[in-house]
Amino acid sequence: MSAAGLSGAADAVRHLALVGNPNCGKTALFNRLTGSRQKVANYTGVTVERKEGRFVAPSGRHFRILDLPGTYSLQAKSPDEEVTRAVCLGEFAGEPLPDVLVAVVSATNLRLHLRFALELRALGRPMVLVLNMMDEARRLGMRIDRARLAREFGVPVVEAVAVEKDGARALVELLDQGVPAAPAVAAPADLHAETTRLLAEAVVFDASVTHRDERIDAVLLHPVAGPLILAAVLFLMFQAVFSWAAPLMDGIKEGMAWLAEQVNTGLPEGPLRGLLADGVIAGAGSVLVFLPQILILFLFILALEESGYLPRAAFLLDRVMVGAGLSGRSFIPLLSSFACAVPGIMATRSIQHPRDRLVTILVAPLMTCSARLPVYALLIGAFVPDRPVAGLFNLQGIVMFGLYVAGIVSAVIVAMVMKRLGRRAGAGDHPLLLELPAYRMPNPRDLAIGLLERARIFVRRVGTVIMALSVLLWGLASFPGPPEGATRAAIEYSFAGMLGHALEVVFAPIGFNWQICIALVPGMAAREVAVGALATVYALSETGEGAADQLAGLIGAQWGLPTALSLLAWYIFAPQCISTLAVIRRETNSVRTMWLSAAYLTALAYGSAFVTFHVARALT
Repeated sequence: MSAAGLSGAADAVRHLALVGNPNCGKTALFNRLTGSRQKVANYTGVTVERKEGRFVAPSGRHFRILDLPGTYSLQAKSPDEEVTRAVCLGEFAGEPLPDVLVAVVSATNLRLHLRFALELRALGRPMVLVLNMMDEARRLGMRIDRARLAREFGVPVVEAVAVEKDGARALVELLDQGVPAAPAVAAPADLHAETTRLLAEAVVFDASVTHRDERIDAVLLHPVAGPLILAAVLFLMFQAVFSWAAPLMDGIKEGMAWLAEQVNTGLPEGPLRGLLADGVIAGAGSVLVFLPQILILFLFILALEESGYLPRAAFLLDRVMVGAGLSGRSFIPLLSSFACAVPGIMATRSIQHPRDRLVTILVAPLMTCSARLPVYALLIGAFVPDRPVAGLFNLQGIVMFGLYVAGIVSAVIVAMVMKRLGRRAGAGDHPLLLELPAYRMPNPRDLAIGLLERARIFVRRVGTVIMALSVLLWGLASFPGPPEGATRAAIEYSFAGMLGHALEVVFAPIGFNWQICIALVPGMAAREVAVGALATVYALSETGEGAADQLAGLIGAQWGLPTALSLLAWYIFAPQCISTLAVIRRETNSVRTMWLSAAYLTALAYGSAFVTFHVARALT
């Protein structure tokens, strides 16, 4: 070959496809290889996410790499699995056949992950097997004979730790050298038997770790003790949200109060002082104070995920979910919805059956997302006494736990109704395929990184969306000014006041005053903005000094318990934020479904608030 030919071969871009089961660390490996040289879009004609990146090997060879959706088999049933199968077979329009299949498996769960790798091998494409999470495998006492596994499997095998800086070096070196053609090996008639044989040939397990996990599972997965332990863990989590966060919240409150005081004393009276004190500080600051509670909630979720307990929780709840008309696969999307409904709805792509996926999408907004936490915390702090119960628990934490349970129960009831109304004849229920990872102690570094990322997201949201809406609301609440001789608060003559009084006609039957009605409007953009909106409205409604710093005290004195309970009931079913509606539209490719979701949630919110308000008023 000529020099020019050699140069052309070296300059040619090699196409790689990362393939593997969910939770194998595939995306972490993709991020390690590509860094910032990646882009995310959707595949043409489907809602499945398309992640593409590029990297350059030490030799100068260029690679294009696709991070394909995780799947357990090439027998495609879900949208995610269909895309993965089509790309691997070269049948996806506009996507070239991969030059190399990079099969990523979790070294800690080879029994499950090698089954899919055997299916990929049967395609006859050049392939490399990546044993990811090798640090965890060694920590669990596993010994993997990589050379023997490569010999028995028939393809190159490399180790990787995707979360470490040089964790993908062996893979890059192999790709740089070139991956040999795959042997023509047919798929085994019994994948399970072949996987068992490979494990027996090349892997030695630490029996003590296996027996330890079995002993723990005997307790945590017990049909009676298991659900009780899960309920206790969730109860403890919500107790901690109030008990642990109190000192940090007090510190943030004092800081925001000091900042407002500096603005009020340092600036002359006028629009600028009002904007900063009543708009920015009262609005955004009143939401920022709930950051400790949100981080404590995420601390528990991350710790449970890192420990390996969350898949067990899914197993425990599977029977209940199937009885409610949901697939067992719905657990992960619904669990994600406790953080935010948007990633929860996007996670439904792994659900194989269209009816199950649609029902999960429609009930996901009923899970109590973190955006509702500031609203719940404000109302509970204003109307529920901070006192111990039975010497161990906090009454506010009990009420918070009850609100989360109410959201879950509501989702179950709605799913059962949808099951009766829309279930196809003979559809039947579908078994849950779920991997149970080994138990491990959560890594403090990983927990810290996870919390830092969520704090950054929340603060960014406060500094952008929430602050922008707070400033906009302040403008609407400040202009036009009151006429000469006005006797009421200036805000009642403003655009916001006019809007609030107009909406009060609709919401008065459920106990909402005009201030609450104003807060509901920006709350549609982001639920937590409702707290900032209330703070801005009451800061401009009150004449006393420091009104913006005493929101809980103000509403506690002015609303009455029936109104507070009605607003809590409203937010259990609160219509989705705009971003949630947008993702429903995208994932279902249906405007009708989006409006159906908004309509039924609004109806449930209004109906439950109406009943709650009138029952509470009759009893108090």
